[in-house]
Amino acid sequence: MEKTIVDVEEQQLMGHPKGLFYLFFAELWERFSFYGMRALLTLYMVNVIFEALLERDYAAAAVYSSYGSLVYASTVIGGRISDTILGMRRSILLGGILMALGHFVLAIEHNVAFYSALALIVAGNGFFKPNISTFVGSLYKEGDPRKDSGFVIFYMGINIGAFVSPLLCGWLGREYGWHYGFGLAGIGMLTGLLFFWSGIRKNVFGDRGKAPSQEVLDKPLVGVPQRIMVPVIAFLSVPVIAVLLASYKPMGEEGDFFEDQNPVNIIFKLIGIFILGYLAYIIFKSTAEERKKLIMAVLITLFMTIFWGFHELSGSVITLFADRNVNLAWIDAAQSNAINPVFIILLSIPISLLFTWLSKRNLNPRTPYKFGLGLAFAGISFYVLALSGGSADENGMVPFSYLLLMYFLLSVGELFMSPVGLSKITDLSPKRIVAFMMGVWFLSSAFAFQVVGFIGKQLAIESDDPNVRGLDTLEVYTGGFELIAQYALAAGVIVLVTAPLMKRLMGNVH
Repeated sequence: MEKTIVDVEEQQLMGHPKGLFYLFFAELWERFSFYGMRALLTLYMVNVIFEALLERDYAAAAVYSSYGSLVYASTVIGGRISDTILGMRRSILLGGILMALGHFVLAIEHNVAFYSALALIVAGNGFFKPNISTFVGSLYKEGDPRKDSGFVIFYMGINIGAFVSPLLCGWLGREYGWHYGFGLAGIGMLTGLLFFWSGIRKNVFGDRGKAPSQEVLDKPLVGVPQRIMVPVIAFLSVPVIAVLLASYKPMGEEGDFFEDQNPVNIIFKLIGIFILGYLAYIIFKSTAEERKKLIMAVLITLFMTIFWGFHELSGSVITLFADRNVNLAWIDAAQSNAINPVFIILLSIPISLLFTWLSKRNLNPRTPYKFGLGLAFAGISFYVLALSGGSADENGMVPFSYLLLMYFLLSVGELFMSPVGLSKITDLSPKRIVAFMMGVWFLSSAFAFQVVGFIGKQLAIESDDPNVRGLDTLEVYTGGFELIAQYALAAGVIVLVTAPLMKRLMGNVH
């Protein structure tokens, strides 16, 4: 006999619903695959895919930006499909299969395989990412004080995967070849799927995450049940996405700079306009209380966009800076992507306990204050990199300690914003559109990658030397980091000044 939701809620582990820990390990391995691939991606493009180009940094920044934008924009579509047709369980399984295929195809040494693999990951992430985070929120009743700490624990799982994968995938890529590293990322994704499937088989989720109804699944779409047609359309979208990603190519006979208005940028702008219009429609149709909370949900998504726009440089410009201008100790540039998640792991529990301790004394800062402080930490972290140039040697190489301190400060800022924001999106969103709003939350990362692409292009190094480095590259990078620091600090101040007004919009949501 199937257990009821009440029975499942009684299954506790370490003071939290047992299902949290199945989702914890599923997301751990999914992030293992995603960040293992990301650690190698920019270096792979610069050293292999675009090796022959004088503007290979520019090319890599363009493709990285396009891929990142699409991979997170797809979460809005995947979230909506989950809400209305598939449910969270089917969406997570479909997304995981697509992503695993993408990582394995990336292990094939061919340019067509490269773009096809990125397209598979884009499509898969749209189904997987918004739904597993929403699933965590569904394990807790409204107002449950354990919810914030539950999301921090879940967030720690993300970062365990993100910490281990650059080390292992980076080592494989360096010692045996890029594609062995990509292949290991695919194995990680399959492992995550097995953990999630195990949770379903053991019924730790109860009735949560199922499709709205069997009738919806069986409803025909062009004569085929929707439960079959949706995966078919997802797979058919892959070659279209691949062509869009490959639209970044040198223009003109002599390899002039890339077009600014490429198809991906235009489509992304249209998606942004559509989402903003749809959000305005939802807000207009909502009750007065829902309206205030939805406006706040949009605002914290905007703040998160600013933060991620700087944070996601870790996979592009900061990786190249580490490769060309940092005296790395024990690790290489790809493996430096593990520094941020290891700090998240070390700091997650202390900061979670700090929030809990402050809550018991009614001193826990409201969400707007945490967001303002998070942006301020981001600004200070980039000032550290900007100042590193003063300690460079005659070859333009700076001490490793600057990179470590930068990632420490950025990680503190991240913990003040990302897991808290994940929790608040589920609190501020009406239940009927919660997966869609989680998709909008992840859309902040899509817009952020447009920022990443813009900055990456401004800091691109032109050279026919495959081992370009030195004082010239150091000057470009440190000057750019100083500007980033100024913008991040200004954003943090604005948020802190307007925090009292935002507290009113949040109502009883802390």
